[in-house]
Amino acid sequence: MRKSITIVGASLAGLRGAEALRRDGFNGPISLIGDEPHAPYDRPPLSKKILAGDWEADRAALTPAERFADLNLDLRLGSRATKLNVDSQTLWVDGEPEAYQGLLIATGARCRTLPGTEGMNGVHTLRSLNDCLAIRTALEAGPRRLVVVGAGFIGAEVAATAVGRGVPTTLIESLAAPLERVVGNMVGEVVAEVHRSNGVDLRCGVGVTAVHGREQIEAVELTDGTIIETDLLVVGIGVLPNTEWLEGSGLTIENGVVCDETCLAAPGVTAAGDVARWLNQRYGELMRVEHWDNAVEQGPYAARRLLVDQPADPFTPVPWFWSDQFDRKIQLAGRPSPDDEVQIVNGSIEEHRFAAFYGSHGKLRAVFGMNRPRQVMQGKNLLAQGASWQEALAVAAAWE
Repeated sequence: MRKSITIVGASLAGLRGAEALRRDGFNGPISLIGDEPHAPYDRPPLSKKILAGDWEADRAALTPAERFADLNLDLRLGSRATKLNVDSQTLWVDGEPEAYQGLLIATGARCRTLPGTEGMNGVHTLRSLNDCLAIRTALEAGPRRLVVVGAGFIGAEVAATAVGRGVPTTLIESLAAPLERVVGNMVGEVVAEVHRSNGVDLRCGVGVTAVHGREQIEAVELTDGTIIETDLLVVGIGVLPNTEWLEGSGLTIENGVVCDETCLAAPGVTAAGDVARWLNQRYGELMRVEHWDNAVEQGPYAARRLLVDQPADPFTPVPWFWSDQFDRKIQLAGRPSPDDEVQIVNGSIEEHRFAAFYGSHGKLRAVFGMNRPRQVMQGKNLLAQGASWQEALAVAAAWE
């Protein structure tokens, strides 16, 4: 039995892992190490309530300050893990070595950027609380126009929030529709209609060829030759897992920390959250999931895994997430594929209130909902049960 646990990454997965150990009665030392100066906070409000100015930053706290004392953690904020050697069970923090018995890696991910924009005023990404506050300040200053590159979930939410604040906003997407790679073209077109009907200048099928300006951004140039003048740019083109510090550690690093079906990366080492790429036996594939719900579930699982020789069950969740854009709640459960059959099973596309099933090879693969939370949760249960396509359609046929 390991007598101490070290968690690298003081965000959602890491904190939930520490809390789970304490709930289970683990009384040994737990170190929680994070490179940000802030106590653990929730990220979903960063692109919505806090960016909109509806919440102050302290409302994003994951755990009230008084509960940290009860957890009895060795909480080290503003500290960065810089190196790991699994053979010697040694972790370097800010360059200083220390031994560990059990190690949970939850170092998350960071945003991709556009080349040549490093250090340019008016160019932002959104990942951290500081990022959010910097963009909020820029929105409050009344920019001529905000340009958002990337109509994925973060980019689309930033655009929706900015329009809600009265900021003229252009949203640029290289694919034919927002979220097309995840939800397909038909559903992506509905998301596009939602944005256009709310005043977003949405431009799909174009990329960015150049960002003009020296110290301050002045314009972006698109692949169709269009030049859009702007003084504020938010880049939302995906993330990269934070694994550079693990090079040479003895772990397998391939688009994340590669783990087995129990989130074990090496003896005494597990990973969770955005940085973990584990074998999800439900789908028979290695996957890395960047969603809030996965961090909530995987953090505790991976922490407990450090205290047992072999867990009773592998980690096999149905991936699930949500996104709030304007007055629409978008939810998706499962693993849709571009080749899936898509069928609207409830509501109306025209009214932007509907649920859709995705299926292939006689199986239900995913459920999408726009302002249909009950149907999505029921569909998620069907996915967990391994429902066939016909079984799922029969259930949906009974929905009002």
